[in-house]
Amino acid sequence: MARLKLDFPEDQYYYSTTLTVRVTDINGANHLGNDSMISMISEARARFLFDFGIDDTLGEGVGIIVTDLATTYRTESHARDQLLFEVGVMDFNKYGGDITFRITRPKDQALVAMAKSGFVFFDYVNKRVVPMPEPFHRKFERVNWAG
Repeated sequence: MARLKLDFPEDQYYYSTTLTVRVTDINGANHLGNDSMISMISEARARFLFDFGIDDTLGEGVGIIVTDLATTYRTESHARDQLLFEVGVMDFNKYGGDITFRITRPKDQALVAMAKSGFVFFDYVNKRVVPMPEPFHRKFERVNWAG
């Protein structure tokens, strides 16, 4: 089976935040568990959107939903490690795009993981995917549109 490879352009990161690996994030192998990494990625995503003035629910029943998540791990992380989450957006299309993550450990510059989370805009009242609102797109003018 082919291995997943995630590489993102350096110029697409818009935001960074630091999260600390908690003791409760550690699995039986004594390192950061996959489930906890996904929770940390979700927290970094929420902070990114909030700091850019974007609520998960954009009013009038429209919100952002995650459509997929891909993660590659490069090295272990342990309790009390500080992790830097660099967050970007790319590959916009009519309905959404990708939020990307580069996760590093600043104390030794180790690349811990890379991740990509697909998203679309969704009308919760009418239960359907809707086009990306123009105000959202304007916040990220330099993002290339995918096919």
